[in-house]
Amino acid sequence: MLPSETRPVRAGAHPTHTQALPRRTRVGYVVKVYPRFSETFVVTEILAREAAGEDLAIYALRPTTDARFHPQLAQVQAPVTHLPRPQKLSGEWETFTRAHEELPGFGTRLGALMPLLVRLGASDVAQGVELALRVRRDGITHLHVHFATLASWCAVIASALTDVPFTVTTHAKDLFHEDVDRVLLREVLSRAASVIAISDHNARFLAEQVGVPADRVRLVRNGLDLPRFPYRDPGDPHAPLRVLAVGRLVEKKGFTHLVEAVALLRDEVPVELRLVGDGELEQPLRDLVRERGLGDRVHLLGARSQAELVDELAWADLLAAPCVVGADGNADGLPTVLLEAMASGVPCVATAVTGIPEAVQPGGADGPGTGILLDAEVTGLPGRLAGALRAVADPFWPRQEVARAARALVERDYDTRRQTRYLSALERPAPHPVRAAPVPVPSQEAS
Repeated sequence: MLPSETRPVRAGAHPTHTQALPRRTRVGYVVKVYPRFSETFVVTEILAREAAGEDLAIYALRPTTDARFHPQLAQVQAPVTHLPRPQKLSGEWETFTRAHEELPGFGTRLGALMPLLVRLGASDVAQGVELALRVRRDGITHLHVHFATLASWCAVIASALTDVPFTVTTHAKDLFHEDVDRVLLREVLSRAASVIAISDHNARFLAEQVGVPADRVRLVRNGLDLPRFPYRDPGDPHAPLRVLAVGRLVEKKGFTHLVEAVALLRDEVPVELRLVGDGELEQPLRDLVRERGLGDRVHLLGARSQAELVDELAWADLLAAPCVVGADGNADGLPTVLLEAMASGVPCVATAVTGIPEAVQPGGADGPGTGILLDAEVTGLPGRLAGALRAVADPFWPRQEVARAARALVERDYDTRRQTRYLSALERPAPHPVRAAPVPVPSQEAS
């Protein structure tokens, strides 16, 4: 260790009198793939933290296979390191040899991780060790991970080998999918300094279903860069009604039910539906559109950049997010496009899946609500969606009141500048060199 270096504190503990506080905070983001077209919330978070003056670095475990990229990527200043992944035993041993030379207590620390390591692939373990080497060389004082999957496994290894703490933001597929290894999930989350939930629903799930102590779960919502989505009051609905839906073409997005709803309204309410996204259900959806004779009303547009999405939102009378729980248990956490539409003044129809009801709230005696929220039960969903489209097509539906309430909620709960302040507060070292209660976290009501 160089004289100017300080050893970061072990995850979950406060520094003692014999441990020095880090002189400079530098946060390493660990992601499975970077850049990834569908994970705009990660780039939004990174940009907000850099705008606040934070020093970040990015570590990616797999190369991207995306053919399109959002222009916001060019604004990221953090250096990106794509960690090598050994494919042969000789490569793995070479990584372990370097770690033995550079990381104090490497063998003992790695051995203590054996209950975790036996559930991982050898090359993944080697990447975790490689991450530890880079963390030490690059002066990283904290690691942050999105998704409690591969990236978090590597972060656990790096943290244990370097004493650099880590936090992990959990989302949806890493919690709800039938393939989730609950033993591995609990092992990873038990080692995190804090476990981040993106919604109250997820926070309850982590505490009640996964077994994470409630006082270790923190709420940090995925935020928006609000200036990029200026609000405007919605005008009268067009004829035909312009409906926009955005997302990967997979079961949990519920787009099949939306196409069926358009078919139900064929002779009653003219609807033009634009589906933005690509995925495994593209051909089945095209076949369904043809079978229902909706070729002039339903258009599959493929993927769009965030800049192009702003134009699509300007076109739309309504954004529909008919999410469902897939047969494999997979479900959406909260589609970012819902928040983007609500921020822009586009009324939304959505289903009550996981965290969606925290954003799209039905009206009542206290006000018009922030959108139309439907039961997510698959049986009868096309009919319920058709009823919602019918309501929004009515010129007397309170679209401006709903849109203004939605914008106010997004400003209050989903502003990325505020949410990243909460996240940064979790990653700061304890202010005093004593062992005490966990570092207090600002409430979501604080500014």
